[in-house]
Amino acid sequence: MTKRVYNFSAGPATLPEEVLNKVQGELLDYKGHGMSVMEMSHRSEPIKSIVDETESLVKELLNISDKYKVLFMQGGASSQFYMIPQNILKPDQTASYILTGSFAKKAYEEAVKIGNIKVAADMKAEKYTRLPNENELDFDSNNAYIHLTTNNTIYGTQWGSMPETSGIPIAADMSSDIMSRPIDMTNIGIIYAGAQKNLGPAGVTLVVIRKDLMENVPESLPNMNRYDVIAEADSLFNTPPVFAIYVMKLVLEWIKNMGGLNKIHEINKEKANYIYEVIDESDGFYKGHAKKEDRSLMNVPFRLKDEDLEKRFLQEAEKNELVGLKGHRSVGGIRASIYNAMPVEGCKALAEFMKDFCQKNK
Repeated sequence: MTKRVYNFSAGPATLPEEVLNKVQGELLDYKGHGMSVMEMSHRSEPIKSIVDETESLVKELLNISDKYKVLFMQGGASSQFYMIPQNILKPDQTASYILTGSFAKKAYEEAVKIGNIKVAADMKAEKYTRLPNENELDFDSNNAYIHLTTNNTIYGTQWGSMPETSGIPIAADMSSDIMSRPIDMTNIGIIYAGAQKNLGPAGVTLVVIRKDLMENVPESLPNMNRYDVIAEADSLFNTPPVFAIYVMKLVLEWIKNMGGLNKIHEINKEKANYIYEVIDESDGFYKGHAKKEDRSLMNVPFRLKDEDLEKRFLQEAEKNELVGLKGHRSVGGIRASIYNAMPVEGCKALAEFMKDFCQKNK
């Protein structure tokens, strides 16, 4: 029997076993075509159908209207850091960035190379332990868009709902919580997400963009950096990462079969609660990073009293087939990433291990 550990890595992350089995079964012969998806021309009908079906699933699960276009791109979420201002920000406009963690800051640092960028709030002084309140956000009336990162993988904070922006479009990096819960699309102008946490394997980047934001893309931009060009070609302007899109389609089908985003959200809250409950009841043995009101359902970072104990925790956890728990190199400690595909049983197993480790090392 195939050995499967509980993989708490922040990404690339665990995939649904059902999806992996489907991929394995279709690897050599996709639906009777006598070849793998990886071997097919991106101009062939099977690949066009995969792209179309994946786009339809994205729209269905996110409950978005036809005023949005779904794109499948390359370059990871990091490429969107500069593509958004290149495509959307006009020379006489500004954009405001809410800095709540490392990736929000990276997005800001790329954007300032392109145009006039302002900081709406910066939570660095508080070590990114919380998100800003509405009255702490300083937007500009001339904003083309407001950028935020919905979930912070390193620091474990997550926006429970989108901030009020008075109609200014939101550009949201949703790489680590896309498809984990329903989204209010009212003020959303663009969503982008690398696939390797909640959508599939690394290699494809999902972009959902309001069509009106593609009406004035500068002609001077190279075609590969233009949303309108990619949209006009239905993501087939050049050879896309067809295998990654195919696996994304299977993951989206799995989410749909699980009951959609409302059901997935319920399960994610249950999973996170098992771990947070142990932290809260450990009498300080485990110390969570994020403030309770802003805690992430996707990433749970915490510390123990010293690095030697953390090292022992990681070693013993791995012996118990709980892997990928080492915190990000910039902050250290422990981090449990519990994306959609992490089963409830994995979170229960981690919680029980944490209780046992606490009892033995108090």
